[in-house]
Amino acid sequence: MSWSEKTARVWRFLRQVWHLSLPYFNSAEKWKARGLLAAIVALNLGAVYMLVQINEWNRVFYDALQQKNATVFWAQLGRFTWLAMIFIVIAVYRFYLTQLLQVRWRAWMTRDLMHRWLSHDAFYRMELARYIGPAEESTTEAGLPQPGQRVPDNPDQRLQEDVNIFTSQTVGLSMGFLNAVVTLLSFVGILWGLSGSFSFSLGGSSFTIPGFMVWMAVLYCTVGSVLTHYIGRPLIGLNFEQQRREANFRHHLVRVREYSEAIALDKGQTVEEHNLDTRFASVLANYLQLIGKQKQLVGFTNLFGQAAVVFPFIVAAPRFFSGAIQLGELMQISSAFDRVQGALSWFVDNYDSLASWRATTERLTSFEAALSRQNQAPAGLERAQTATTSGASDTLSAIGLTLQLPTGATLLEDAALSVAPGEHTLLQGPSGSGKSTLFRALAGIWPWAKGDVALPANVMFIPQRPYFPDGSLRDALAYPEPASRYSDAELKQALEDALLPGLAARLDERDNWTQKLSGGELQRLAIARVLLKQPAWVLADEATSALDVPAEEALYQRLKGLTERAGGAMISIAHRPSVAAFHQRHWTLKRLPGEQGPLYTLT
Repeated sequence: MSWSEKTARVWRFLRQVWHLSLPYFNSAEKWKARGLLAAIVALNLGAVYMLVQINEWNRVFYDALQQKNATVFWAQLGRFTWLAMIFIVIAVYRFYLTQLLQVRWRAWMTRDLMHRWLSHDAFYRMELARYIGPAEESTTEAGLPQPGQRVPDNPDQRLQEDVNIFTSQTVGLSMGFLNAVVTLLSFVGILWGLSGSFSFSLGGSSFTIPGFMVWMAVLYCTVGSVLTHYIGRPLIGLNFEQQRREANFRHHLVRVREYSEAIALDKGQTVEEHNLDTRFASVLANYLQLIGKQKQLVGFTNLFGQAAVVFPFIVAAPRFFSGAIQLGELMQISSAFDRVQGALSWFVDNYDSLASWRATTERLTSFEAALSRQNQAPAGLERAQTATTSGASDTLSAIGLTLQLPTGATLLEDAALSVAPGEHTLLQGPSGSGKSTLFRALAGIWPWAKGDVALPANVMFIPQRPYFPDGSLRDALAYPEPASRYSDAELKQALEDALLPGLAARLDERDNWTQKLSGGELQRLAIARVLLKQPAWVLADEATSALDVPAEEALYQRLKGLTERAGGAMISIAHRPSVAAFHQRHWTLKRLPGEQGPLYTLT
């Protein structure tokens, strides 16, 4: 890689950091954020000023020792006491305010990304796109995932872990770099003045190098930085890969917990143990490579640091033994060299952290970019919700509705649908024909769709796999509304109407209801939610597939009565003949012959 390419990569990385950082400092919390940042900068400058004072104290104190001057010795001990106390106070508050800025920044950034992830169905569309296939990231102009695109994985890790690492390392490394720059500027003049000139002859000519110790420090740190980069360069990719593999391993552990009953029934423990072990072995394999490179880097940086302890004494020793400088000046030279060398060695000392910071920044940048694309209004489906209270039509309709699969194949083309109040409709078709996809398009969440859809205002969907949050049963039943909106009597009545009288006494019990209840109980709980909220329109996707026929008929009778009383209708996906009896109209998805054109037609 050429020097210009390396420079371009560095600037690209810095632009990424700036792009991720700027929103917080321009947010509603900007004055608190900027105030904290200014205070931290001031404390860093104060800390460097105190180090300059302590460096000057070194000269006076050690000269007093060499001269056996007890009066100056004790006076300098007293001076050191208050210098040290001031430095300690600055260090404590610098640490506290730095941590406070990191926490506040993390809180704001996590909430901002979490809001954007949950807005405009971005979380749903990103999960859909994950199953298209790995490749380079690419999207349509509308921000929809393209076939073969790569979508950021493990959003949970990026929100929980990467944001924490990014905010802490951005503050820590940037303040460390500022401290290094200010320290260098403060001590390089001191070292220049103390180091004197170095004269030598070469080829019959005499040469003099002023500020010799400064140039030796620059040479020492330049060689160290180059060697550090050469040794530690693989850490950037290894850190990125380690975070990805750790997240995949954790994700599969969560899946085993979520599907524990199904795995136990299938006797799949051995398979899951093998799968988990494979993922963990992948984590360990990359980690072993990571610690191998870190071992090399730690070995070199420790050698570099230990050599720096004696290096200034070796260089300045001839002047001390010749009597050109006193012990105090020698110690002051050593202290100043240590500060200059430490400032110039910032890159060496922080290379491992810089590699981790870069990997985390790359992951957050790709996640933020994906959110920016997904949060754009899709140019596909134009969804229009018409409120019945406005006097507009209360008919569910779709005109020119075209559905595509993520692969690009057209599932349904230019379909026209219309359901008037009281026209209970049953949607049927072969498995995999896109019945659920049609419901998703009507709901406005399917990305690969276009056309005009009008929904009445008071609509509820019952998906194949209803979601119930962990917590109290009343919260699961009222979701996504607050349970306080409904009385205990209403909640209990809904459970009894959904054939769940045994749960009526457990409203305040907290549990993982998705794992606790059977498939049939979960479906009845989803219907209880509908009966509680009394919508006019219900779109049910295999909502009673786990129930026996008598229970199914009883619940459909109640759903039908509910929609008729509210002036709406039911649209259902179901295969059983018993469900057909509750619907006057039938839609059927039929497979079309040939390879060209849409796969199905709706009749």
